[in-house]
Amino acid sequence: MATAFLSTANSFFPSSISPSTSSSCSSSSSSSSSLGTALVYLNNQNVQRRTLCKAFNESPPPTPALTKRGFSLCFITSLVLAAGNGCSNAIAAILEADDDEELLEKVKKDRKKRLERQGVISSSGQEKGYLQDVVYKLSEIGQAIDNNDLSTASSVLGGSTDTEWVKNANVAFNKLSSSPEEKTQVETFNSSLASLISSVTKNDVESSKVAFVTSATAFEKWTTLTGLVGQLKGL
Repeated sequence: MATAFLSTANSFFPSSISPSTSSSCSSSSSSSSSLGTALVYLNNQNVQRRTLCKAFNESPPPTPALTKRGFSLCFITSLVLAAGNGCSNAIAAILEADDDEELLEKVKKDRKKRLERQGVISSSGQEKGYLQDVVYKLSEIGQAIDNNDLSTASSVLGGSTDTEWVKNANVAFNKLSSSPEEKTQVETFNSSLASLISSVTKNDVESSKVAFVTSATAFEKWTTLTGLVGQLKGL
């Protein structure tokens, strides 16, 4: 039986090819077919990747917003590329002129503000009189505190922030203060003056000295910011 089965099986193969050889060839053919399919798939994937990369690289970048100076720089860069290094001096001159124009505009604005401020100050004779009174008051208060004479300091201060000289000072502050820095100094002056009155009333010499220095410093800074420092006597 076994001999008959082997004899029948051998009849399916040519005499020069053994069953084992046929099986090996069949396996190699199947493997070659699978490998070929895989290579075709990978090649298609590479083609798709190259297509996507090319489309991405060729897509136009977003156009940035250009300022006036940025536009000038772009234009000048194009001139450099077109004409070479011979344009360096011309480019420097253009950039310098652009900077000079911006600086000139700033100077004009600052000068305009300064003239407007001088006009307000010139028409504020009464307010300057109020401020001159503040200078005199602070001088008297400072001398009294320095001599530990809080009784005299209290009489000059008036006992509260509702006294006439303090109210008049704030009228001048409100009219002549325009910038946030100036208004900050006014707030500092008023708060420290209130502390000064309280300390003097309590007969606290050290606290009075600290509050006085803070008040006087804030007032001096305010006059410097507003341009009044040279128009008031005693500063």
